[in-house]
Amino acid sequence: MFIGYFTERPYQDPQSGYFGATGKPIMDLTVSNDIYNPELGAELYNRYLDEKIYAEEMGFDGLMLNEHHGTPFCMGGAMNVEASILARMTQRAKIVLLGNILPIWDDPLWLVEQLAMIDLISRGRLVSGWVRGTGRESVAHNIPPHYNWERFQEAHEFVVKAWTTPGPFRWEGKHFHFRHVNPWVRPYQRPHPPIWLPGVVSRDSLMWAAQKRIPYIMLATEMEPTRQAFQLYHDTAAELGYESGPQNIGYLWKVHVDETEELAEQAGRKYVQGPSNPFLAGNEGTVNPALLGLPGLTSRTRVLPTQAVATGARGGAASVLGRPYERQIQDYTIISGTPKTVLPKIRHVLEYIRPGSIFFWDGDGAMTHDDAMRSLRLMGAEVIPAIREMAKELELPGPFEVDPATGKPLEAQPAAAATQESGHGTSA
Repeated sequence: MFIGYFTERPYQDPQSGYFGATGKPIMDLTVSNDIYNPELGAELYNRYLDEKIYAEEMGFDGLMLNEHHGTPFCMGGAMNVEASILARMTQRAKIVLLGNILPIWDDPLWLVEQLAMIDLISRGRLVSGWVRGTGRESVAHNIPPHYNWERFQEAHEFVVKAWTTPGPFRWEGKHFHFRHVNPWVRPYQRPHPPIWLPGVVSRDSLMWAAQKRIPYIMLATEMEPTRQAFQLYHDTAAELGYESGPQNIGYLWKVHVDETEELAEQAGRKYVQGPSNPFLAGNEGTVNPALLGLPGLTSRTRVLPTQAVATGARGGAASVLGRPYERQIQDYTIISGTPKTVLPKIRHVLEYIRPGSIFFWDGDGAMTHDDAMRSLRLMGAEVIPAIREMAKELELPGPFEVDPATGKPLEAQPAAAATQESGHGTSA
């Protein structure tokens, strides 16, 4: 099993009246950056990098970064910068980008070069993920939403070709045109870094990932819709003539571990406090309805499963919007407690949806640096070792144990060599 760590890196500013533990809800894309405090921003960026480095020390296999734009709930407006820093300052953990928002890149050749440099500096530890982005990103970067899916697919094909085909060559597509493609930087991994796809309940994205044999990571979705989505992936793979398994699917959800049940309760409730985040239930009033219905961005008939639509899936992570903290505790989308109490709940999730990759979403909302560090320490000391034993017992191999493209076991070897010999993670 592959075990990763994630946080949105929220902009926490109790003095502003918006972003403290009891800050008032704000609608997405409606607050001016005039109240942004650069000194505070500098402290927060360094805090979150320190936590990522400590997560590697505590035994996490991967450090996950994401990207949003024009919003205080995620400071990762240029996550490739953060990834570059981690590439040099960490030694072992994979740097998992879930992911670059392909449709908003007018120059994907620049993305080709950035990611290849990260892979080289990290000596083959990059996992490159793509996302289509939300209405927020289309608005923030002035990208026509009705071309979102077309731009995504063409940019993907272009990046893979630029990574794998010696130049110079010419690219004449519908959305991207290059007379001379010959980047003087090539990835460390061969044929290219593994590509994963994170998302929620889009049939198009799930089936596309299965067709490309790309691992699909579900983001903070409820468990039954998650299981149904994974089954669609497996069914699509079977129709295409290959057998997918745990190595092809992953799950991100909110898990916090603390020294006592009282501390865990206090910290766990902070998930739904702090900077208003439409992906964290409890932050009512944050969803901007104008961003949910941009023409052509999301098809109402291509969302899986249909019951998730009625409960808010189209607004973000499947049906979590507006759900109170207590409800999330009951349905396992938040797990908070001591190592003794969280481990049985984690096992339940693993048994129910059978992912080969998991990411613990922690240190978010109004959580402090101390909250995050206590949790990371306990995860390293007690939780991660126990999960590795669970995964062996439940036969949940990760994508670096079994090749997602072929289903064949991967031998234990350095990351770059393993990719060169097996081609795992390829998409072309």
